[in-house]
Amino acid sequence: MLRRRGLRAAVATCGAMAVFATPALAGSASPGAPGVGDPYYPEAGNGGYDVSHYDIKLRYQPENDRLRGTTTIVAEPTEDLGTFNLDFALDIRSVRVNGEPAEVTRENATEVKVEPKKALREGSLATFVVEYADKPSEVEVDGQTPWKHTGTGAVAVGQPQIAEWWYPSSDHPSDKASFDISVAVPNGTEVLSNGKMTGRSAMGDWTRWNWRMPSRSATYLAFLAIGQYEVSGKTGAFGQPMVTAYADGLGELRGPAKASVERTPEVLDFLSGFFGEYPFESQGGVVPAEGLGFALETQTRPVYSPGFFRIGSNTSVVTHELAHQWFGDSVAVKDWPQIWLNEGFASYSEWLWAEHQGNGTAQELFDHYYSAHPAGDEFWQVKPGDPGKQDLFHSAVYDRGAMTLHALRNRIGDQAMLRTVRSWYEQNRGGNATVDEFIALTERISGQQLDGFFDEWLFSSGKPQVGETTGVPRAAAARSAAEPRAVKQLDHTHRMLARRHNAG
Repeated sequence: MLRRRGLRAAVATCGAMAVFATPALAGSASPGAPGVGDPYYPEAGNGGYDVSHYDIKLRYQPENDRLRGTTTIVAEPTEDLGTFNLDFALDIRSVRVNGEPAEVTRENATEVKVEPKKALREGSLATFVVEYADKPSEVEVDGQTPWKHTGTGAVAVGQPQIAEWWYPSSDHPSDKASFDISVAVPNGTEVLSNGKMTGRSAMGDWTRWNWRMPSRSATYLAFLAIGQYEVSGKTGAFGQPMVTAYADGLGELRGPAKASVERTPEVLDFLSGFFGEYPFESQGGVVPAEGLGFALETQTRPVYSPGFFRIGSNTSVVTHELAHQWFGDSVAVKDWPQIWLNEGFASYSEWLWAEHQGNGTAQELFDHYYSAHPAGDEFWQVKPGDPGKQDLFHSAVYDRGAMTLHALRNRIGDQAMLRTVRSWYEQNRGGNATVDEFIALTERISGQQLDGFFDEWLFSSGKPQVGETTGVPRAAAARSAAEPRAVKQLDHTHRMLARRHNAG
């Protein structure tokens, strides 16, 4: 459970005489739901309003992990609201709603209820200004904190939750918003975040770094990396700004990390040939020296654990996280059971890249993973189409997920597959989607009834049988013909990617 020091609730200046709703709305205003009802995380996100923008201003002292912040949330109520919730785990100093002090009650470790002086009218413009201060690494929920205090700063990267440890939000992929992120740190400390750097200014012994992400993003895809970094700016693919950063202390891993992440433009150019136009306005990558045991597709600028480069350069993980920019970031899940839409596409993209690099065909990689798991293996008990909360990042979601897409490609043919993937992205770009919607699109484009196919590959326990009905036209090879190092790299990558659950 959360170690709390006690909430500093904001108190309305008019005390007991405060009026919490306008007369016109007093009878009709309702409380906003504390969550959006996600099947795996029911209290994630909040009902009653949609966020359009986060303006996050922070001051961070790496020496003692002290974070002070003011986050302004721009939102539109979707009903008349007498109260609403925020997802946040740190100590709050005050909340103002439309400029006026509001009453605040902590309901549990990550849920805060806010009662404004005046009820919020449906469709109106609302602003929530939250001031807070805490030591994020000391705030634990269920024994975990995804905020990692490092020797020179911090890393705020996690899935499915991270926002609660550095900014208040409606923390669910279904509520996307644009971001301005501004962080003041002691001179000589670097701050990396999403989008484009809009400025950097000195203030005595402190420097403020400003980042802007205009494209709407899910809350867990906003990130911070603070510390000692070698930061490089250049022109990347499609003439866009590209920012890469490598932490001091990477040692012998600095070379292979650079040899991998600096190929970002090449990989993006390759992927865009399959999927369509790159969704965002900037690109790059960050490699911290510590505090992270996985990689994450943080929007516009993935973050990679140095562990991915222990066996040498690793463009597989770079391809995986960059494919997520299309599938996972631009086209986000409507709820967490849809995770196959993220991980299946990203993992299959690794196979396409391996084939492009001459390290084994997609069919050979299918054969490898299919034959690597005998029929009785627990691997085949996880259903990628609805894996359950505990198996959200199970290796089957990645590898069986990729196998599903390759089997589908064999079933409907290359042209129908390409049309399906590109149409899926174009129709859902910037939004949210479900597996059922993908199945419906696939059936419409291919002209085939595919219920049985998807049921066997995504929604059933047990090893699917290869053959015409499952989309694989020949028996899987007993031994893969794929280049051994490529397979080893893919296996290493997926073992590390599976560690990301709750920033574990």
